[in-house]
Amino acid sequence: MNPRRFLFLFLGVLTVFRLVYITQVELFPDEAYYLQWSEHLDLSYFSKGPGIALALWLSTHIFGPTVFGIRVFSPLLALGTSLLMFSFARRLYGETVAVWTVLMLSCAPILEVGSLVMTIDPLSLFFWMAALYTFWLALEKSPAFSVWWPATGALIGLGFLAKYTNAMQLLSILLLLVFTPKYRRVLRRPGFYAMLGVFLVFTAPVIIWNAQHAWITLLHLRARGGLDEPRRFNPMGFLEYFGAHLLVYSPIIFGAMVAALVWAWKKSRSHFKPRFLLAFALPLYVMYFGLAFKKAGEPNWTAPATLSLAILAVVFWLELMRQKKWAASLAVVGLILGGLECVATLDTDVIRRAGLAFSYDRDPSTRARGWQTASERIQEIRDAYEAEHGPVFLIANKYGTAASVGYYLPHPRREFPDHPPIYVPESAWPDNQFYFWPRYDGLVDYTDVAREKLRPGSNLDPAVRTELAAALQAMPTAENVMPNDEIRIRFLRALKAASPELGIEDYYTESLGYSPFVGRNALYITDRDDESRPPDVFERTFAHSEMIACFNVLRRGGSLRQIRVFACTGYHLQEL
Repeated sequence: MNPRRFLFLFLGVLTVFRLVYITQVELFPDEAYYLQWSEHLDLSYFSKGPGIALALWLSTHIFGPTVFGIRVFSPLLALGTSLLMFSFARRLYGETVAVWTVLMLSCAPILEVGSLVMTIDPLSLFFWMAALYTFWLALEKSPAFSVWWPATGALIGLGFLAKYTNAMQLLSILLLLVFTPKYRRVLRRPGFYAMLGVFLVFTAPVIIWNAQHAWITLLHLRARGGLDEPRRFNPMGFLEYFGAHLLVYSPIIFGAMVAALVWAWKKSRSHFKPRFLLAFALPLYVMYFGLAFKKAGEPNWTAPATLSLAILAVVFWLELMRQKKWAASLAVVGLILGGLECVATLDTDVIRRAGLAFSYDRDPSTRARGWQTASERIQEIRDAYEAEHGPVFLIANKYGTAASVGYYLPHPRREFPDHPPIYVPESAWPDNQFYFWPRYDGLVDYTDVAREKLRPGSNLDPAVRTELAAALQAMPTAENVMPNDEIRIRFLRALKAASPELGIEDYYTESLGYSPFVGRNALYITDRDDESRPPDVFERTFAHSEMIACFNVLRRGGSLRQIRVFACTGYHLQEL
């Protein structure tokens, strides 16, 4: 069979398999978390741009908020990335290199998992690959201006909205142009600046949102990279990071990439194609492996760099095969080993069925298992508690637990519109996106309550309605303007007559907001088995708390996680 036809058949079968398989595994906590982002569309978010939220909003509006609807774009994006890779590699080095590059990447475990899970990485890789291709096309047309320049800016911008790492492509482009005399003059041409201008347009939502939120994303990224920690040199962090790459990309495949880096460095002095591909790999590797000397990061952070590095690895290996007989055999072993690792990664129970001990504590797939079972048990605990003590709201120990349980809870209940079904503990400093959504420790504006009461159809006494409408009309509309005592007291009295359940004190309510959660009870849910009591903030905001349930989520005789549920009674606001 023609190699190209074989590859397309392989990709077709693989994509169908992926579309079927995505429904067989529960959501990872990050996927459930990003789904909540899509339910609260915004210009940007605490840790990332709006790309993933927009993608999930679109897919779930087409297919519904099911596991398939959430993940469907991931296999399709992976297919698109592979097809772009094939076309690009064929343009540079021919069809043989293109076929083997796509096959090799399909055997890298981390990339196979990324083709099944809908996080920021499928979007990031697709737009990185597309921008890589259009930039090459722009250089082919240079020094003339072409549409490929603004297209490259748009694709880098779209990638940036999914993952900030994609902006590193601009540095790669700059370095390539500076160190290539033939193309240095491009820096003075309009195409280059059209690319930058279009890219900057895509950064506007992120910049505007962060300007409105004290640039919290910059502080988060600084902490994420360990840049806020004291200076230190930690060689073990580098070795740990390198070892993680060997594991998740498969040892022989990643080893070939590392060897290709060295080979391409030498070749790049006299050959443009290796220099081009190296420019889009080396900056990311230098940055993240450099940071690893301080604090080891996640191996998926370097994933975009592997796209161009994979082409170099195949070119290098094909050249090596012409010189060394053992190279062909090692290549076959590498692909088989990578494929077997993909199978084991997608279903780690294969390892256990083979009789090998593999603790769930060390199994990354544990994060996506057992949430439905845990949520059903939590629902039973909630129902039993509410039957005796009345309605409770739910709080989870971290955003992943809150998102996962919130998604799989049989009867999720939002306390108010736009509120998440499960909250995270209140905090004075943003730790995640939950901080920016309605919170149980937030105040509801009395004027909003008044407007709700005045809606047509509400059963208000006509005289009470008339007085409340007049009192609300007299209130200042600007947020930074406080009403004088006479206007404030008149409004509060009118609202008290319309809503006696609020318990408003005419003369002593300085704030024009109240907490609807004061006096209520909550269930605190944690998946930390070393947490014997709720966090300290609960002691300051609840009258009493006690553990009412503790259970293990089991799979094949082992414990995936332990869930503890605490009843917390008598909520009150913290004293300042």
